[in-house]
Formats: sequence, C-alpha cells, structure tokens
Amino acid sequence: MAERPARKSRRMHTAQVVRTERMTPHMQRVVLGGDGLADFSADTCTDHYVKLLFPADGVTYPEPFDVQRIREEFPREQWPVTRTYTVRAWDPEHRELTLDFVIHGDEGLAGPWALLARPGETVRFLGPGGAYAPDASADWHLLAGDESALPAIARSLEALPEGVTAHAFVEVAGPEEEQKIDSDVEVVWLHRGERPVGQALVEAVRALDFPEGRVHAFVHGEAGFVKELRRLLRVERALPREDLSISGYWRLGHNEDGWQAAKPEWNARVEAEQEGTAPAA
Repeated sequence: MAERPARKSRRMHTAQVVRTERMTPHMQRVVLGGDGLADFSADTCTDHYVKLLFPADGVTYPEPFDVQRIREEFPREQWPVTRTYTVRAWDPEHRELTLDFVIHGDEGLAGPWALLARPGETVRFLGPGGAYAPDASADWHLLAGDESALPAIARSLEALPEGVTAHAFVEVAGPEEEQKIDSDVEVVWLHRGERPVGQALVEAVRALDFPEGRVHAFVHGEAGFVKELRRLLRVERALPREDLSISGYWRLGHNEDGWQAAKPEWNARVEAEQEGTAPAA
C-alpha cells in the first residue's frame, strides 16, 4: 500500500492474472499482465499503488466496464468494492505488474481472492497513485512498517544506490514471514509474536541512534503505531514535514472502507494533537 495525495481521477486498466506464488505463509503474490496494461506505468514512486475493483456480490455490470457510468446508474451498495495495494514491481518490457497480498485465512476480500486467483482471470483496477520515492539529496533514510508496508519498503530499498546509509525496520508475525530483498541494506526484521501490532517497531525506532544529517523517512502501516512514530519523528525529533512520508495504511478493527472514510478526520485530529493546535482527545 502507499501515501495518498489529493484525490484525483485515475485511469482504469484491465489485466489478466499471469501467475501466482505463495511468498510466505501470510503473503501471496499475484502477477498481472495483458494488452490492457499498454498504457500503464509505475516508475516514478516506490510507493505506487493501485485500487483493485471487486464486483459487488450478485451484480453484473454492463460492458464496456465504466466506473463512472456504474456510479451514476447503480445504487451505491452495488458499486464495485475497492481495495488498495502497493505495486511491488512493474516490468514495462513484459507488461507485468506484481502485487503482494497479506493473507489472514478467509478473512477479508482481496486476500482470499488472491489465494484463489487463476491464470487468465480478468482484473480491473484504477491507478497508479503514489507520492514517495527516496530523496537522493538526503544524508540517510529511515523506513519502518508492518506487513502492509513491506512491498513499498522493499521496492524503496531496491531503488537506493549501493552504499547509501539507510535503516529499515519491518515487523512481521515471525521469522517465517521474512523475505529476500535485493538490497545491500540490512533489514531489521522484528517478530511480533503475541505482542500488539507495531509495539516492536516503535521500540526499535525509538532505540535507534540517529545518524548525523538530514533523514528522509517512510513510516506506514497500522494507524496506531504510525501515530506513535509520527510523534517521535515530527514532535520529539522535530523533523520537517516535507522529510516525512507517514500514514496509516489500515487500522485495527476497521476494514478498508471504514478506515478510508474515517482517515481524514483521524489524520486531522492526530496532527492537531501533536502539533499543539488542539487539546488531546
């Protein structure tokens, strides 16, 4: 998943499943391809994301598929459901788009779909969006996140030139969830075990001996720990807002629809609390 800039209209693409791969017990990879990706590009941001469109149960949409037309002619409960996923890789030569899905058994919508996806299946999505890429002028880089941010962190590390100073922390359920990343940066894998999501990340980043110079930071994942790390970086460390890409991709107890609806108010409240412009709730 990725930091979302101001909302704007995004192009719709139609692709087909090319292949799937189980990366770890809780991570499924789906590779999309086909002629429908001829106009797709994802090469400017390392947190590019797409919004997959899942048909509402029992609803058949007219062809050609047109999101705007559907939203004008169908009741809201029959609109396609969207789920947001980070572009793990984009191969323009072969027109292959790689997406990684966190799996929680039968829970959710996109995860179970990814497990059952078969070559040739049609997939529609909007995008890409994106806002972050490692700043080459920074003295060092900090990247921290949970499983939901792993694709963006991995892609960012792979984009860094060799020898660049970077500290990367990724929290996963256990050692079986670690992945190989093609980078000379040594990732600190934090195993959650029975601890709350993000607790290990907050402890690790707080314990980091920050190098000298300007840092460019990328911190994403569950909204609760993101809030804590934002306080550390923005308030305690007084890092400039422009040097931070920090956002909650998801929130415990909320599906994506509920979280996206509540996220603007949440972000505004957190910023007001931490910037001292309003009393804490």
